[in-house]
Amino acid sequence: MTTESFPHLRAGNDNIALVEGDTTYTYDTVNERIDRFATGLLGDKADLQEERIAFFIPASLDYVTVMHGVWRAGGIAVPLNVASAVAELDHYLTCASVTRMVANGEYQESLRELCAELNIELVSVDDVIAESAGQLPEIDVDRRAMMLFTSGTTNKPKGVVSTHKTIRAQITTLIDAWSWTSDDVIPLFLPLHHIHGIINILSCGLWAGATVHLFAKFDIPKITAQIQAGTYNVFMAVPTIYVKLLQYFDTIPEEEVKKICAGFTAMRLNISGSAACPVKLFNQWQELTDQVLLERYGMTEIGMGLSNPYDGERRAGYVGQPLPGVEAQLFDESDSPINEEGKPGEIRIKGDNVFLEYWDNEKATTESFKDGWFCTGDVAVIEEGYFRIMGRSSVDIIKSGGYKLSALEIEGVLLTHEAIAEVAVIGVEDDTWGEAVVAVIGLKDGASLDYNDLKNWCDGKMSAYKIPKQIKIVDALPRNAMGKVTKPKLKELL
Repeated sequence: MTTESFPHLRAGNDNIALVEGDTTYTYDTVNERIDRFATGLLGDKADLQEERIAFFIPASLDYVTVMHGVWRAGGIAVPLNVASAVAELDHYLTCASVTRMVANGEYQESLRELCAELNIELVSVDDVIAESAGQLPEIDVDRRAMMLFTSGTTNKPKGVVSTHKTIRAQITTLIDAWSWTSDDVIPLFLPLHHIHGIINILSCGLWAGATVHLFAKFDIPKITAQIQAGTYNVFMAVPTIYVKLLQYFDTIPEEEVKKICAGFTAMRLNISGSAACPVKLFNQWQELTDQVLLERYGMTEIGMGLSNPYDGERRAGYVGQPLPGVEAQLFDESDSPINEEGKPGEIRIKGDNVFLEYWDNEKATTESFKDGWFCTGDVAVIEEGYFRIMGRSSVDIIKSGGYKLSALEIEGVLLTHEAIAEVAVIGVEDDTWGEAVVAVIGLKDGASLDYNDLKNWCDGKMSAYKIPKQIKIVDALPRNAMGKVTKPKLKELL
């Protein structure tokens, strides 16, 4: 990706691009470092010709240097989750046919044996970076730029390949929809192997000329101290983070809670995504901070597709409408478009934001498109013009007694029970019902709950056929790195 793609990443721009700990880096400094890294990657080549280069680096100046350096040198960037066990990386590296891995310090040590086994050259940023920038290739926008792996909640992770054009479309639609400017300051603590952190925060921030504060993990005391100080005006997180903040508020003095909440109130935007935001959480957050969370919908293959409006009504439990440049349509099981309000169907997406292919998997790529539409596998209804996600067809739509039930909807009601801290609803094969509704529940400290009490509590709060037929109490729900519950593991548990 050429410098012109990110208009603020250029020589002479002395605005602050990144803040890492106590150190700040200007756009000029970051740009020059990227060029030197790209030069070092190239060596005596004129163009990397889509060589797959993986990196195992937390949020940092080095991460940005490597990502953009690979793009500028003509390679395909393969960012990996630094929270992954090394054994889990074998699949990604083999699938992508990675030739070089970039990692620093302790991360490099942990990868040494695996890279040797797979014949992958292991280097650090310092090993690669050149003393001065050399000639870099011109990169066509239709070339492959990045490979991210699907979260693997329903099957083995696939390599999702995006072009430079795809990435540009994913960024610019959000710049437009969410009114990004160079005055924005945002913390980044989400994993950087996932679309949410890479595109929505880091790339949008750098494209807009904003300032991004980098955190290797969600450090509540440090981040809330900055929020109290009024440092940030935009905040993006997954629902789990908002829940953790509410739990943190219960452990600190009320006066401090008020100061943190005032810091949130002063922001121009709070966003929730990557998993459904329960209506209860949406309302709690608004009561505490006066912030109406903006919920949106996206996935690795499309970036963001739908969003509640920046200006206009944001509805709890809804993910809004198609973003600029994105087409969205519901389809029924016979592939006919649904234009009837309230009738569920699969979301399908068209636009420059849609990925190119699953790497080295022509069958999966072909099967995921129908008549030019990308089939998301997510089921939704449209109510008064707004999309409401019912869940993923394979794990969140329960076919019970002739009804199609939304696991997410049932979870949202159960979360309002005073004893329930977290819950996942799944369908389990049943001779009578086809699938029986089962709730796997994590309780609040000191709480207890039996099935009959829950069943009585549900009466009047949801239709009888939606009430769980069985519950299972667990210490904690299994989650992936983005905080999403891995429902197939729950089915194994049962």
